[in-house]
Amino acid sequence: MSAERPILPPVRLHSEAELARDALAAPLFVRAVKLARWAGPDTRVGAGGELVEEQLPTAAEHLGLPADEEGAAYAGEAWRLAVDTGLLDVTDPEEGELPEGSEDTEAEGTVTAGESLALLTSGSPQDILGIWLDGLDAVHADATAPVLEDFADLVGEDGSIDFDALDWDPEAEAEFLDGVLGNLYLLTLADNGAGEGPVPLPALAASMIVPDDMGEPTDDILEQVSEAMMRLDDQFRLLEPIGIVEYQPVDEALMVEEGETADASAAGADEEDVTRYGMVKLTPLGLYGVRARMLEAGVDAPAVGDLADKGADALLDGIAHYPEAAARAEIQLWLAGRGPQGAVAAAAELLAAARGTDEGAPLRRLNCQQALALAGEEAEPAVRAVLGDQELGGLARVWLAEHGASDIPPPPEAMIFWLAIDTIAAQLDADGELDELQGLIEGLSAQHSGFFDKVWRVDHPATGAVLEAMGRLHSDKKAAKDARKAAFKARSRTGR
Repeated sequence: MSAERPILPPVRLHSEAELARDALAAPLFVRAVKLARWAGPDTRVGAGGELVEEQLPTAAEHLGLPADEEGAAYAGEAWRLAVDTGLLDVTDPEEGELPEGSEDTEAEGTVTAGESLALLTSGSPQDILGIWLDGLDAVHADATAPVLEDFADLVGEDGSIDFDALDWDPEAEAEFLDGVLGNLYLLTLADNGAGEGPVPLPALAASMIVPDDMGEPTDDILEQVSEAMMRLDDQFRLLEPIGIVEYQPVDEALMVEEGETADASAAGADEEDVTRYGMVKLTPLGLYGVRARMLEAGVDAPAVGDLADKGADALLDGIAHYPEAAARAEIQLWLAGRGPQGAVAAAAELLAAARGTDEGAPLRRLNCQQALALAGEEAEPAVRAVLGDQELGGLARVWLAEHGASDIPPPPEAMIFWLAIDTIAAQLDADGELDELQGLIEGLSAQHSGFFDKVWRVDHPATGAVLEAMGRLHSDKKAAKDARKAAFKARSRTGR
């Protein structure tokens, strides 16, 4: 392998303007902004920055929600997000602020509009996305918080909370959810984006629990998957309002406890319908958010466009193992950044970056050829300038032929064989389809009589390795044997 391959394929993100619009439209974010603009001098907040319980129904009504317990819960959630994202600034009460003679009255803080609130209308899309990412972090923390079924059991006689009794590891919980989101991200990018459909929740949970080498899952493993599903169901319900996922929750009828009666509407439900067990899909904003968290954690998560302002050497190395569609898009962005007037200079830069005898050079030259094909006829002067170059003269002639040139000088025989070795070496490094590689090998060797009698003399670092591969992959037994003999000669001549 000539270069360190990215763990994740490159993602094609929407523009920052589109993502910022999506962020502003996320339901929880919308509610947080509404409350931030609603808050004023009469708004009362507790010592922890929370909206006092008496004002939650009013806040819920302002959000268009019923002034009941559920509406109050939604209002409280939106208020917390407004505070966590800096849309609101809360000043805690100072000690000794209790009104004189009011021992039972809790001191209250004050609230003012935060700097982030103004940025929503005056800031850039990047500013808005930064605020939204703070919100995502806050919701992620809520989603990994412990589920308190009976908080009273955790409070000791002295009023302290027994955190050990929670059986909760915050780092492990956060790591598990990040792992799930990472798997969902990878599934979304699989097969050049063909995996953009929703993923069944059981499959996502199993991807974190079931060992790769396990055949039939044990009962214990299945129980763990079931428990993970239920936890993920709660977490995705919390994550959906911030805009990161589209989520179809687990059918409530499936969660009926033993001995209880299921709802009548579930009587005719299809137990084989996988959608009843939950379906989840990352949104375009979710792809952006998960990638941002990965980058912050030090994960290599490339995006199409990352290389647009880099040099040609970074481009050719960077796209070495990109899927074809992503590589093409990256090249087009790189060329567009140089404009029509810079086409010749861009082609010359690409050709210069393609030179080299290192292990990754053949694949760079193959990618250079792809880039030049997208550069158009304007690249011709730069291409003609390397016709006499041993490393680049072959691909220059291919380019000219593909563009209909009639005055192409015939290549020396040594260049023909050198190009054959270089092309196969690039395809071996690219890990292409076996059938395509086999066809290339057989096609190139059949074009020239006595191919294996001559090719072993080619002064190319990969000659021995390429001939060994031809010996393994050639379907004709005699040709495969000739390739192995030629490989032995090449190794003996060069010692590599």
